[in-house]
Amino acid sequence: MSSNPIDTSKGGAQGSAIETPAADTTATDAEAIESHAPVRTVDPRLLVREEGLKGYLGEFKRKMRSGDLGSLPVILGLIIIWGIFQGVTGTFLNPDNLSNITLYIAGPGLMAVGIVFVLLLGEIDLAAGSVAGTAAAISLVLSVQHGVNEWLAAGLAIVTAVVIGAIHGFFFAKIGVPAFVVTLAGLLGWSGLQQWILGTTGTINNPPDGLMVHLDNYFFSDVAAAYGLAVVGVLLYLGGALLDARRRRAAGLLHRPAGEIAARTVVLAVIAFAAAYTLNQDRGLPLALVVFLGIVIVSDWVLRRTSYGRKVFAVGGSVEAARRAGINVVWVRISVFMISAGLAALGGLFIASQSGAADKALGGGNTLMNAIAAAVIGGTSLFGGRGKTWSALLGILVIQSIVQGLNLKGIDTSIQYMITGAVLLAAVVLDSVSRRTQKASGRG
Repeated sequence: MSSNPIDTSKGGAQGSAIETPAADTTATDAEAIESHAPVRTVDPRLLVREEGLKGYLGEFKRKMRSGDLGSLPVILGLIIIWGIFQGVTGTFLNPDNLSNITLYIAGPGLMAVGIVFVLLLGEIDLAAGSVAGTAAAISLVLSVQHGVNEWLAAGLAIVTAVVIGAIHGFFFAKIGVPAFVVTLAGLLGWSGLQQWILGTTGTINNPPDGLMVHLDNYFFSDVAAAYGLAVVGVLLYLGGALLDARRRRAAGLLHRPAGEIAARTVVLAVIAFAAAYTLNQDRGLPLALVVFLGIVIVSDWVLRRTSYGRKVFAVGGSVEAARRAGINVVWVRISVFMISAGLAALGGLFIASQSGAADKALGGGNTLMNAIAAAVIGGTSLFGGRGKTWSALLGILVIQSIVQGLNLKGIDTSIQYMITGAVLLAAVVLDSVSRRTQKASGRG
């Protein structure tokens, strides 16, 4: 048996180390163990980047075969939906319609961002809708009936919702009651509290020309606002990507090459400036969209760049493994329900702003289902451990695009429910098949 673990027949040890994939080194590994020589392997991702466009295409095909679909299905679905409705109505892609969609997605979208955190643990929050309605009721009762400053009233409503979320988390994490049961009880209980707070009238209108009126109805009409936000967003992404690449390079880790960063930045810039141009053709940049995007970006940073976010994914992946790693599982579980309730309250305020009042129906109907469906359709797994807050944005865009397109055609609400349900089922089936395929290929 040769004592040399590397075949140098193709240009020396260094050259063959690059040409030999890590997966094909079983025999040479055994020889290296016997001869006590070091084994040189190459990360497949490094080979991908060294091969350029050919390598990326090969990696893309490999991911598709292994079920690692990412956000591709929902992005393609959104493009198809927009294309179909534009062909059917002829007005779907008009600036005023697209601007309306950005307004309608804010409330349920914010709720969906909070639900993403809960889904990452493999749990569910059925009380988000009633929490949203209760928060809106608290805010308007305090400001309208008791003369409390609107900002303070809204803040107290959100704090109350966070406390409600802590109660849900306590019974789930400390007492051991299933999250489904806890939040189902919350759905009923907080809905009753919402009706009790609103009183016999059951409806409280928003104060004229105040915070609640402007939340979902204020536009930055200056064209510089939309274009400025696009520039800031692109520059923040570029700066973050370059900084991350420099840190990883300094640490000797794999990093994105400059060409890949440039390509991603160009794609983002095209999307951002196209959106800014479209919004400026109507009423300008909506405040609701700014808040929604801000929450999505901040929450995405929390999940991907902070130790807390890594703990959430760890607990969602395996509770026992997370506990043995020293993670405070109880606190993580309680905290995600607090986040879900807090964002549900914020979403409830935007829904009240859009409807013009807080009433007994706010948060009911299909509000909760749309928020949960948005998170799942966007790519967050119902089984925990996988997802992004951007899922909420993509998912709610899909749902609201379907609703808006059917409304333009005058289709009955019952048909809208059936179509949305079918899309949700398709997303869950795709998630299940994807997970099974990844496990079969050794990537699950």
